[in-house]
Amino acid sequence: MDSRTHRRSFVRSLGGGTLATMAAGAAEVEARKVLLYESTRKEFREAIESGTLKAVIVPTGSTEQHNEHLAMINDTASVTLVAQKAALLVYPKVMVATPVPVGISPHWMDRKGTLTLTRETFLAVVFEICESLQAHGVKNILVLNGHGGNVLPLRQSVPEFARKLGIRIETNSYWDAYTPEIVKKYMVSGKAPGHAAEFETSFAMAAFPERIHWEGVDYDKIKPHLRIKDPKSAIQEEEFAREAKLATAAKGEAMIDIAVKWTAGRLRQICEGG
Repeated sequence: MDSRTHRRSFVRSLGGGTLATMAAGAAEVEARKVLLYESTRKEFREAIESGTLKAVIVPTGSTEQHNEHLAMINDTASVTLVAQKAALLVYPKVMVATPVPVGISPHWMDRKGTLTLTRETFLAVVFEICESLQAHGVKNILVLNGHGGNVLPLRQSVPEFARKLGIRIETNSYWDAYTPEIVKKYMVSGKAPGHAAEFETSFAMAAFPERIHWEGVDYDKIKPHLRIKDPKSAIQEEEFAREAKLATAAKGEAMIDIAVKWTAGRLRQICEGG
């Protein structure tokens, strides 16, 4: 199988239709079956009332600038993809709730197009999604994060969410899967996740190449017109723009696979009470 055929196969495996669960002896599963927002009320009701559904993932992301070449939905799209593929690995025990598509991004507000929520608003949205799930009988929730600005607020607040609702709620970012050894092995830059650099661009090349737009991008030409307020941030952004050129789809495939399997492992622990 040549590289182009492999790429087409990998991209198809991320879309709709059917996805193999990859569990031993398992049949292929319709991808939408693990997405709460693509399920009917009948399907969700039967899953929760039968005891088949053990946990729900709440993905959190952002809508923010990702340099000149990546779509602003990148974080949300990435974490949702990892969540869906991980849920398929443990099907039918886990579903994925509707992603939170805007996060805490005030640090990017001098880049046009970024949307942000206050810490209080973001956490209120996440809590009320968890509260809704608890009201329907969900006992275990993994808040799976895909945006750096959300990390600390979630770590600080999720234990209180669990206490208030009386259920198990945990949080991780999908890149918690990456040890220093993994990053060193796959990332020439030595960075993951970074921001719109080698890692995120590789991820997008593997998962959704249609969200990468290099056409007309000339970073050196546009740089003087960006008006980035923080000099350190401006230097870092230029560095990330160079590192994005190191990206390959093969690196993205490897990193996605690692994140999906690691997340599936976390879900098994949660479902089994570990």
